[in-house]
Amino acid sequence: MELVAFPEAFLSGYPFWLDVTGGARFDDPLQKQAYAAYLQAAVAMDGPEVRQVVEAARDLGVFVYLGTTERATGLARGTVFCTLVAVDPTSGVLGTHRKLMPTARNAWSGAPATGTGCGSTATAPRAWAGSTAGRTGCPRPGTPCTRRARSCTSASGRATRNTVDITRFIALEGRMFSLAANGLLSLADVPTGFPLYEELKALDVQDYCRGGSAVAGPDGRWLVEPVEGEERLVVADLELGQVAQERQNFDPTGHYSRPDVFTVQVDRRRQEAAEFVD
Repeated sequence: MELVAFPEAFLSGYPFWLDVTGGARFDDPLQKQAYAAYLQAAVAMDGPEVRQVVEAARDLGVFVYLGTTERATGLARGTVFCTLVAVDPTSGVLGTHRKLMPTARNAWSGAPATGTGCGSTATAPRAWAGSTAGRTGCPRPGTPCTRRARSCTSASGRATRNTVDITRFIALEGRMFSLAANGLLSLADVPTGFPLYEELKALDVQDYCRGGSAVAGPDGRWLVEPVEGEERLVVADLELGQVAQERQNFDPTGHYSRPDVFTVQVDRRRQEAAEFVD
């Protein structure tokens, strides 16, 4: 089966403006307008955008990992989550994974850009092509406990500097295939009606996300080296049997895991802002 992976926050867009326009300015009118636009554009998991992707996956017979900005429901409708949606061509949406911790000191923090996920979505979705496949968002692949809880992962970021080292390291450490799906985003992609458009134009920053998508094998070698500044499909054929071969001398979640000494506990309960008890 084929797997197609889209970048972090591909739908409906990465909040790049926070990096370059002082997104942490408290009570700034334009920043508030920009956030309102960002919130309005965020997708609901039961909304038409996700349904369209499910239909496309079914028609094409491909498994899809879709990076989204998810608008929460209920009491949390003012919060956006950085969410991975796993779509099976036969079963539809298998599950969603909300990013556990917004990246420090970049576009996800320093301003109310996104919420933190909880353990209810912290484990890998069901099998793709007979293997366990999971994904984390930048820089969470560098978090040891997260990697241990999710036996297979892919890194994401906005440029080759985010993927050139960590993608190969994760593949080698986990003896697994590691995919970095990175997006491209420039000023030309920003609607002229966006509240901060004129400020962004004056700053003359043309490329906010330059790609860097790559694929590494379980021996830590490149199948596809990072591709930057080029809009195209990054394609690799995976021989899944290579995972078993590389785990002959090191199996991080098997005979090297030592659960008698080290344990990782994941609370899988969905955390809500309020709980009503009868």
